[in-house]
Order: sequence, then C-alpha cells, then structure tokens
Amino acid sequence: MQRGSKAIGRWLIALTMACSSALCAMAEEVPPDVLVRKTTEEVLTVVRNDKEMRAGNVSKISQLIEEKVAPHFDFERMTRLAVGRPWREASPAQREALIKEFRTLLVRSYSAAFTAYTGIAVEYRPYKMTPGEAETTVQTLIKLPGGAPPMGVDYDMGNTPEGWKVYDVRVAGASLIINYRNLFAQEIQGGGIDGLIKNLVDKNSGKAATAPKK
Repeated sequence: MQRGSKAIGRWLIALTMACSSALCAMAEEVPPDVLVRKTTEEVLTVVRNDKEMRAGNVSKISQLIEEKVAPHFDFERMTRLAVGRPWREASPAQREALIKEFRTLLVRSYSAAFTAYTGIAVEYRPYKMTPGEAETTVQTLIKLPGGAPPMGVDYDMGNTPEGWKVYDVRVAGASLIINYRNLFAQEIQGGGIDGLIKNLVDKNSGKAATAPKK
C-alpha cells in the first residue's frame, strides 16, 4: 500500500482535531459547525495542558482519541465507502472484521502521527446549514507552526440517530476515503476481501507500517 499516501498523515491529525465524546449527550442538539469548533478547542486545550502528550506519550494520546474523537466518527460508513463496490460481496462477518480493523488502523495511525503536530491553530470558516439537511460540510483551516503552509480541512458529516458524525475528511480537496479506497483496491485485487482483512490485521499487530508511506 504505497500509492497516494503523502497526505494521509495530514488527514490523521485533521481527524483527530474534529470531535469530542464530552459532547456525546449534546450531539443531536448541537449544529455540526458548533460541534466541530467546541470539540476541536477542547482537544487542543487537553493537549496543550498535558506535558506527557506533548512529549509523545502514545498511550495517553490513544486514550484521548478513543474518548474524544472515535465516538464522533461513522466508522461503518467510512469503511463501506473506503472498500467501495466489493463491500456488496462481503459477508456480514467480513464486514464486521473490516470495520473493526479499519477503525483500529485509523486510531493507531492518529496516535502515531499526533505528536508531530504541536502548536497548531484552527480557523473556522463561515458556515450556514440548510434546516433539515442530513449531509453537510464544515470547513476549517489548520495553521501549522514554523511557517508551513496552512491546510484547508473539510469535514463531511452526516446526521445519524446518534447525532452528527464525520464520514470523510478532505485536505486541500483530497479525500481520505478515496485515498484509502485506492489503496484497498490494490489489496482486494491481489487477495480479495480476506486478503484486505489480513493486511489490516498485520498492520494493526505491528507486522506492517500503521500508515502507508510514499
């Protein structure tokens, strides 16, 4: 899984900044732009005030992600979109395994990438939602330290029974899901759905890199 991977590290931190489980009870009532803003600032505050996280404590970072990020992502939808058409042929057991392993891959990757992004600031773009719509996009601009170019980050979100959830993240217009779809297609072509599952299991067990590198 080598192609199209340069931007994945950027997506990882973008995903990490999106949501917080502290707002789970409020999620259905909070507009998506307000949810993104409040939870992003909460995550940034936690990191800025935790010396161990700033020093790269992966265990604490993973806990932060599990508690404040993962509950607000639609991993089932993300997995289905990333697998693409072959999802239709997957058995219920295969689908369950794919969701579990893709979720684990993303969480592990967030944790590994998180320490490389410190001292960031987030600018929130003007937002207006049409009443009653079930899909929306919240736009932000992540400003990196050291004079690096800012990253435009768009969160594609869907309104679910559990509240608004992120199902894709686009950095400078490039989709995380489409990127993974291209990578997964190579694995499926070579070994089918079971081959993709095995590849994900290997990555999550440390037998392969947690994120593809160019």
